[in-house]
Amino acid sequence: MIVDPSHATGKRELVPALARAAIAAGADGVMIECHPNPEASVSDARQTLSLEAMVELVDSLRPIATAVGRNIPLGRLSPEPALV
Repeated sequence: MIVDPSHATGKRELVPALARAAIAAGADGVMIECHPNPEASVSDARQTLSLEAMVELVDSLRPIATAVGRNIPLGRLSPEPALV
């Protein structure tokens, strides 16, 4: 099961709490909108997290996932875009 806290709440300040609750309840993943400048996002700006907020959220999800027997793989989490 994948949970979409961005569309479920419609408010960026509620997205982290719902994402943490979803992982704690056993969700297999979350789908969250993020953008370098959320207010400038073409769609759904009100529910979109900044890249910095997304990094903080993912970091906060790891111990919750561990507590319910899951893990969130470590990867490249940075608010800076990858250089290709």
